[in-house]
Amino acid sequence: MKNLIAATYAPMHQNGSLNLDIIKLYGQFLEANKVEGAFVNGSTGDFVSLSTTERKQLIEAWAKVKPNGFFITNHVGHSNIYEAQELAEHSENLADAICALPPFYFKPRTLESLLHYCSEVAKSAPSLPFYYYHIPILTGAVFPMIDFLKQAIDTIPNFAGIKYSDYKPEDFSQCLHYNQGSQNILFGVDEKLVTSLPLGATGWVGSTYNHLAPLYYNIISSFKEGDTQKAESLQEKGVFFVQTLDKMSGFNGAGKSFMRLFGLDMGPSRFPHKTMTNAQLTAALQTLDQHQVLPLLSTSFSEKFL
Repeated sequence: MKNLIAATYAPMHQNGSLNLDIIKLYGQFLEANKVEGAFVNGSTGDFVSLSTTERKQLIEAWAKVKPNGFFITNHVGHSNIYEAQELAEHSENLADAICALPPFYFKPRTLESLLHYCSEVAKSAPSLPFYYYHIPILTGAVFPMIDFLKQAIDTIPNFAGIKYSDYKPEDFSQCLHYNQGSQNILFGVDEKLVTSLPLGATGWVGSTYNHLAPLYYNIISSFKEGDTQKAESLQEKGVFFVQTLDKMSGFNGAGKSFMRLFGLDMGPSRFPHKTMTNAQLTAALQTLDQHQVLPLLSTSFSEKFL
């Protein structure tokens, strides 16, 4: 995986059931904005509020309609290791890779326990690259990833890398460059993407790449051209976008609601996330317009909403 990978939403009808028919258009929208893959069934996709059957249906739908060259990763982590193994096995011949965060209620208390869980899940889909999903703020699994990485390479045959959704620059950098950069280490904190560039990051997974792909590619190109001031200024606009939506109804639900403005009605969010009202959506647009964020949105944005 490289460049921008969108953590995708789970589209739903108004009655709360999955809306699988919209996924083809969703994939085309992402591809049109030069997003190079989808991270399905992750935190952005409300995986903890979905049944195992629904998670299977989502990856099946993505597999049927994915654009050519589009990289699809299926998150299969679960608090029940057998469910995680079932989801992993089901992913073969559907996804290009699997990823798993650890059990998050009764948490792994040692690195050995975490490695055992990952190994059991990974071997359930031996033909697919396995990524570990490191997001300790939500899972409570707080371990230095460089220690995990060194052991995972030796103990998990199909280990491919880490989705690193934490802000520990030194640890991230060590993982990124370990063994001459042999593993795919993906930066997973959208609001701090600019800080990953001097470290050498080349791949990013996040929810705001649904909405702001042009902005983030502009950040990356500005940095490469040596204009760090412009890159940092653009990053501030990305942060402002997140803060604005978060104030409306919480970012998870608001971000999903915002997709309506791209012609992609993702429907309501599952509890406890909240769906934005039309009034909240209008207020968010006005605020973003005042701060010159609207021109930086993904390209399917319609002028009629301005």
